[in-house]
Amino acid sequence: MAKIRKGDQVIVIAGKEKGKQGTVLSVSNDRVKVEGLNLVKKHQKPNKVTGAEGGIVTQEASLHISNVAIFNATTQKADRVGYQVIEGVKTRVLKSNGESLAVAK
Repeated sequence: MAKIRKGDQVIVIAGKEKGKQGTVLSVSNDRVKVEGLNLVKKHQKPNKVTGAEGGIVTQEASLHISNVAIFNATTQKADRVGYQVIEGVKTRVLKSNGESLAVAK
């Protein structure tokens, strides 16, 4: 069970985007893509098969998972994630107040 999942609200705690918030778009290994953060420009060739136009495209680059933390809406701060077994189901909970994180899907 991953501590940070797709759809989670996170805050960046290190790097050039420090203090900014966003929603996780994807998680792979130890990298996460956050909506609207760490934007880079990519020079893209046109592709007739996929219908992609050529030009300079702005897209999100991945951040290391250690540079983001779950955003706790009640305290308005970054928080850590722990696990608890509630009624036989393992769930993610916030460390500061024990509040359960809702299932993303």
